[in-house]
Amino acid sequence: MTQTPTAPATTGPDTTGFGAIGPDTSGPGGQPAADPDAGTAAAVPDLETYLGDPHDPTNPVGYPAVLAADERGELLAAGERALDGYGLNAEFVPRALGGRFDRADRLAQVLRAVFRRDTTLGVGYGVTTFIAATPVWTSGSAEQRRWMADLLLRHGKASAGYNELAHGTDFTRARLRARPDGTRLLVNGRKELVGNLARADAVTLFARTDDRPGSRSHSHLLLDMAALPPERRRHLRRYRTAGVRGVLLGGLEFTDCPVPADAVIGELGDAMETVLRAFQVTRGVLPGMAVGIVDTQLRTVLRFGLDRRLYGLPVAELPHARATLVGGFLDLLISDSLSTVVARALHVLPAQTSVYTAAVKYLVPKLLQEATQSLSVVLGARSFLRDGPYGIFQKNIRDLLAATLTHASAAVCQATIIPQLPRLAQHGWHRSTPAPPALFRLSDPIPALEFDRLGLSARGEDSLLATLREHGAEPGTDPDVADLCGRLAAELGRLRRLCADLPPRDRTVIAGRRGFDLTDRYAVLLAAAACLGVWRYNSDDPFLRDTPWLLAALSRLAARLGLDPGTAADGLEKHLYAELLERHVDGRSFDLVNRRLAG
Repeated sequence: MTQTPTAPATTGPDTTGFGAIGPDTSGPGGQPAADPDAGTAAAVPDLETYLGDPHDPTNPVGYPAVLAADERGELLAAGERALDGYGLNAEFVPRALGGRFDRADRLAQVLRAVFRRDTTLGVGYGVTTFIAATPVWTSGSAEQRRWMADLLLRHGKASAGYNELAHGTDFTRARLRARPDGTRLLVNGRKELVGNLARADAVTLFARTDDRPGSRSHSHLLLDMAALPPERRRHLRRYRTAGVRGVLLGGLEFTDCPVPADAVIGELGDAMETVLRAFQVTRGVLPGMAVGIVDTQLRTVLRFGLDRRLYGLPVAELPHARATLVGGFLDLLISDSLSTVVARALHVLPAQTSVYTAAVKYLVPKLLQEATQSLSVVLGARSFLRDGPYGIFQKNIRDLLAATLTHASAAVCQATIIPQLPRLAQHGWHRSTPAPPALFRLSDPIPALEFDRLGLSARGEDSLLATLREHGAEPGTDPDVADLCGRLAAELGRLRRLCADLPPRDRTVIAGRRGFDLTDRYAVLLAAAACLGVWRYNSDDPFLRDTPWLLAALSRLAARLGLDPGTAADGLEKHLYAELLERHVDGRSFDLVNRRLAG
């Protein structure tokens, strides 16, 4: 970039890519902050442990502090300082540029620790910067990538300006314009409803650079906010929200604002191609982060159910409550299976992830929201309390609804899938090669993420569903698993026929209800295939290799499709409740990783 900025000041020089550490080198949970001399991700302290016990009233990033900040409508300042101390921005910077980002599934796991405590902090500190930086990693010049990396590694903040109120989530109709003016561009127009815009050091701006219709009409600009003349830009009012109250959601208006010509990311007019690749990464990672929210919701309700007694029993032991808790546990496992597999697919099957990432961003938020609503019935009136031992639940209900809309709504994701359905039906669902074990085996290494290998469409290939199609026919398969796989494979055959027969209008983004319904069924089958693969290829994990969770998950997904899942094995619910209770007592997470938590 012509105008190279001075990165935000830090307390000391940073030569490692882990971010400078302030004077206090201990985390809020009493753990050491990130070691500035460490050279690998393995040397970085565990973020879950670093943030400490969220139930500890003296913890500055514990639930009492989080709830108090939410009441004030503020982003938790102590939380931001803690994440600066940890060097969290390094998680968004590729390892080649001095950061720690080398695996999409690992990034989702790291950020899950933040979302377990405070969704607002996860969105306001992490997600907005991640979304803004990804187009730079995808299409930016070497100079732009280095500039963004340096900014983030010194705790700088970035924002992404796509949406305009007049056009909602259809940012392809955006009217903010950047027109050539000699050796520079002049920017005119406004962006609204953008997170962190008022305090961003850098903004990735989606701007119209050609008035002609078509896919070459927009470009990305990388703006150094400190270099822009203040009289040519005006901050708009902050928008208040019911969820993620502390996120600074605002807008910016430009009037003949000059920016250097080399602020363009990639080539002039290729923003849509960049979006089609960059959004695969962000959509593929964000749902895995959000799994942490429902881990907290499930844990909160289980604590209440064990503490509260009715009819001489803990509430959690009553049949309806136990079934609801186990249902939430299964929804969490299903969501994590699909999220983790799709995040790994960005590395293992990059040519196919345009459809997978849209599917996971559509289905997982839906599953998580439904799980939380069901759990609220067990918590009852306490689900509305804004403080006390269960106060985090009501905050998470509000935050989850807002956070899962971040970046792409369900309808936008479904509209991304619809045009690909006929080709998948004609080829992918009966001829694609099944996915390799590395897609599912959590301990396997995976190739580096290469943004330029992410396909703009799947070209009719679908190796994930091929796993579902072929596994049930293998010799030695558990009979109950084989039966469920057979039912789901038959549904895939039905889906193939329906998609192949779609009329022309329903094969486009302006499809009617029929096309959208088919995307829902497709996403549910992908989730089933992900669960099957995780069970099949993780035999070293005592829980994941066990058949009960898979049978329960596949049955739940089959019922979601309106299929008869067959007769449930005796004691299945009791077995899963015992697992849930054991993890709770041991202080371990409810997701696939089953890791020890800080509190």
